[in-house]
Amino acid sequence: MEEMSTRLLSLRKERNLKQTEVAEALGLSISSYCRYEYGQREPTVSVLIRMADFYGVSIDYLVGRNDVR
Repeated sequence: MEEMSTRLLSLRKERNLKQTEVAEALGLSISSYCRYEYGQREPTVSVLIRMADFYGVSIDYLVGRNDVR
């Protein structure tokens, strides 16, 4: 889970986005998105898919199983 939170933060910063902007785009509350980014909560599969699609990366990349985006 730590790898995913690190990657979420990195991907968001690369795009110069605020947490509120990402949360809104993903249809999440800001508190839910923050918990994912801080590693306090794991997303459901449907949220994980939306995150991967939003950032244009694979789910394996997001969760740290692969270093290829």
